[in-house]
Amino acid sequence: MRRRMRCVAALLAVLCASAAAVAQGAAAKSAFSGAEAMQYTQAIVALGPRYNGSEGKSRFEAYLKKFFAAEMAKGWVEADTFVANTPAGPQTMRNYIVRYPGTKPGAMVLSSHYETNYPLRNTGYVGANDGACTSAILMEMANRLRKESAGGRLAGYGVWLVFFDGEEAVSSWTHTDSLYGSRHLAAKLQAAGQIGQIKALLVADMIGDKSLNVLRDENSTPWVLDTVYQAAKNTKHEANFYKSREYVEDDHLPFVQRGVPVADVIDLDYGPHDAAHPDGWHHTPEDTLDKLSVKSLQTSGDVLTEAVRLLNQR
Repeated sequence: MRRRMRCVAALLAVLCASAAAVAQGAAAKSAFSGAEAMQYTQAIVALGPRYNGSEGKSRFEAYLKKFFAAEMAKGWVEADTFVANTPAGPQTMRNYIVRYPGTKPGAMVLSSHYETNYPLRNTGYVGANDGACTSAILMEMANRLRKESAGGRLAGYGVWLVFFDGEEAVSSWTHTDSLYGSRHLAAKLQAAGQIGQIKALLVADMIGDKSLNVLRDENSTPWVLDTVYQAAKNTKHEANFYKSREYVEDDHLPFVQRGVPVADVIDLDYGPHDAAHPDGWHHTPEDTLDKLSVKSLQTSGDVLTEAVRLLNQR
């Protein structure tokens, strides 16, 4: 009996060691760093407001080009420039698309908008949570994609990182005064017969908030939302997801209208709601770095990374 117990104990020790090794391997494979994402967020915020026509926006574009210099040298970066008719007159806008090719035809898209709110251009508004941190998340995702594509291609579908311009309204939100970059890119891809290449599109928006609660967007594709939630469960972050539901208008809508499976990964409940802040810190000069956390960035990055892995299995 004692010998059998010793054998069982030895077997348990081996299994525990094996499980620990698997867990370590999974953690290493994830390789998303919330701390790195916070550093990129700090760098973006330091560039100043990024509204259309601003020096801060030009500095951000230069920063992005420098960051993706290796991808640009491979011809993987597209600067998608267009002129949008806005309530303030014609404005030149620019999406950036970074394409990592895969071994399977088609691609998954991870996206964020990078510009700040034009009506708040004279307030010092820097959009730490609304634009900066999610652009930073995409940049940190790029660090992993670079390693995985070192041989030339990703295993499975390709991945596109899309930095949308013109998500914000120039005057006040309407179907025509908003989503300029995503509307332009979706129409461009459809006209080129390329919209069908997108297997799924994820939009990341306002998910660096210290009090993270990603809502379930009713305008998104149910099975993609379910995949995101499974990714949250797999990474032990489900407590931060889907406590509430809402219909959200965001950069995913022009793709929804063209039949692309999408999920808007967004937390709209940002800061206290009172008479002075009816929408919390959303679209106020108080959307600053101190409202964010490395923990939330890590949670968001872990879930997006796992969601891409799960989507790649479909």
